[in-house]
Amino acid sequence: MALTPPWQKEIENFVGIKSAFIIEGNVHDRYPFYETEAPGATPAFLELEELLPRLFERGAARKRPPRDGSGIDRDMSAPTSRRGTYDPGANQDDTASVLRQNQIDAPANQGIRQSSALNGQNRVDAPAYRFLYCDPLRGMTNPLGDPALPDLLESASREADRLRKETEALNPSRRQESYADNRLVHNSLIVRAALTRRLEEQRGIASRLPFAGRPGGTGSAPQASQSDLGTTPQASQPGRPITESSPAASKTNETPAQPQSIACVFSFASRLSARPSDLSTEENAVFMNLMLGVMDSIRGDGANRNTLILVVNKVADVPPWFFAGNPDVRTIALPNPDRACRAAFVAASFPALQPSAMDKQREKFIDVTDSMKLAEVDELRRLALKSNTIPADMPQLVDVYKYGIKENRWADVADKLREDPEEALRRRVKGQDRAIEKIVTVLKRSVMGFSGMQHSSGTKPKGVLFLAGPTGTGKTEVVKAVTELLFGDERSYLRFDMSEYSSENSDQKLFGAPPGYVGYEQGGQLTNAVKSNPFSVLLFDEIEKAHPSIMDKFLQILEDGRMTDGQGNTVYFSETIIFFTSNVGISEEVLDEHGRAVGRRNIVQPGEPYDQIEQKVKDAMAVHFKPEVLNRIGENIVVFDYISEEASGLIVRAQLGKIATNVAARSGIRVDVADSCIAWFCREALAPEVREKGGRGIGNLVEARFLNPLASFVFDRACRQGDTVRAEASNDGVSFTKA
Repeated sequence: MALTPPWQKEIENFVGIKSAFIIEGNVHDRYPFYETEAPGATPAFLELEELLPRLFERGAARKRPPRDGSGIDRDMSAPTSRRGTYDPGANQDDTASVLRQNQIDAPANQGIRQSSALNGQNRVDAPAYRFLYCDPLRGMTNPLGDPALPDLLESASREADRLRKETEALNPSRRQESYADNRLVHNSLIVRAALTRRLEEQRGIASRLPFAGRPGGTGSAPQASQSDLGTTPQASQPGRPITESSPAASKTNETPAQPQSIACVFSFASRLSARPSDLSTEENAVFMNLMLGVMDSIRGDGANRNTLILVVNKVADVPPWFFAGNPDVRTIALPNPDRACRAAFVAASFPALQPSAMDKQREKFIDVTDSMKLAEVDELRRLALKSNTIPADMPQLVDVYKYGIKENRWADVADKLREDPEEALRRRVKGQDRAIEKIVTVLKRSVMGFSGMQHSSGTKPKGVLFLAGPTGTGKTEVVKAVTELLFGDERSYLRFDMSEYSSENSDQKLFGAPPGYVGYEQGGQLTNAVKSNPFSVLLFDEIEKAHPSIMDKFLQILEDGRMTDGQGNTVYFSETIIFFTSNVGISEEVLDEHGRAVGRRNIVQPGEPYDQIEQKVKDAMAVHFKPEVLNRIGENIVVFDYISEEASGLIVRAQLGKIATNVAARSGIRVDVADSCIAWFCREALAPEVREKGGRGIGNLVEARFLNPLASFVFDRACRQGDTVRAEASNDGVSFTKA
């Protein structure tokens, strides 16, 4: 099994062939580098600027041409320009004479790749590529501390000046261009010159100590201490070889350098333009210089093409004309580390998790770090050291990192579920004992952290419940009751009316619009809400009215407990309880002879056995929802029954009592509800047209026959604070009198 990630192999495969790479995606992380594919090999974890020289050297090594007995690369005698006719940087030097200087032995510096013996002597090969680094803010940089880079840069700057003078000589008007003195344009011209001209440094004039791309031989390069690359480190600095520009340099030790190809890394290239599709004059000049550098790149060492590397967040940050249909450009996407990569990093960085006794904690830790970058996992190591976290608690440390809090709110509500939670819910929801029992079971499992333990993923939501059944039977009310039970306030739940998300592109409202679309900067309503409050009860009301594409989005949430929004940010749902409600299976459309919908009729009726109602509802759900959705919900489908006669009476009493309490609190008027009034409403609530509408039907009945007449009576009789109004009923209905 190959250990090297596929994207690294792709870079190696096209090194020396493509003259431009656009690297996008997870570009600010650490990446595994395997020196060998031998089983059990341990990787080094490097940043991109350290990794690229190694990949280029390994990729170029397979393509460097064989040498004849004289030690001269055979391919180097051929023209080195991409077009094969003109090398603008050749001047008077003869390529073959330069190469013959390579027969002189070079110093065996640390990290330099050794080649086979030549003519009975040991010789040292310089790496095929030397690296230039640039970014929009700092310009040219030296992150790997290459001691010869200032000389290389100076030579590239001289060639850039020649390029500019050649252009101005042919186009005198160009001297007055507004962008002529722009620093970023100038830097792009230096990059173009480095890619297309044979620099003096490559002819052996300045470079005597080739940079191997393997700093220090251990993967750690000395860092440049000079802010000005024109200032060359002195011999007194540790780890800094003397160069020609150093006063203490001994010219008697000069050794001609082997020709090398140039790789120019443009970091933060996403910031080269504000709008890639509408470039300013300066931005256009920058990308044109880079494009010309890519098109006219030469083979600096005679075999491998000089290469431009643009490091971007996404390829759309580069003008489309730069890469679309361009055979010289290869786009490489860097993914987030997969499980095998995270496991290797944990093995290298978390020794406390390696004993066999910690197997369970280690595997869970690897699972819960899914979608995290290796740099973030390394920060977890530092956070554990800082907080003295024991190895057994490392998986819980991920919650601290993700949510920025240390307390577990689910642990805080455990005591509330020990105080008869079924009774607490029954006070709010009448006549749904079976549903309440199942809901409480899921809540207990969630609080104990047992959700999803039969699966490998450790990031599933705390609980998922699908509440189905007739309208007005308490599905939404039970969600409010659960929220109040857990968090003390029923308003703490997040409700989404899915009838608002029935259009084709409505998923963008929930999860965020993709780049380039209106509202991209705002993010998604759902993802924003969960990011701000990860410990939430989520209600997706009337889910059957949502567009089918939304249910496809929910698959990732139900399976992995996470969702990536339109901005590329991963939002975790592992600390949420999710409720879906639906009326599917209760009624169906009535069509006329022309196939037009003219109304609805009930499929199930009040009074039917509960088992029949449950089966009809589940059969209808199997038709309406995709199997993959229902499979992820599993047995957590709770079907509500119609309101029973006993429950109807309880609802009537509860609503009449609530009205009396609120009127007394608001206006100071006491409402005395007689038993005859309660009995009358209980009888009326059993009417089929009321009962089929459930609790909402009873609420409508109480509003029309009690609340509205009460308001009219209080207004017409000018009742004031301290008055008492008595409500009685007869066969004719409810009547009010002022006591």
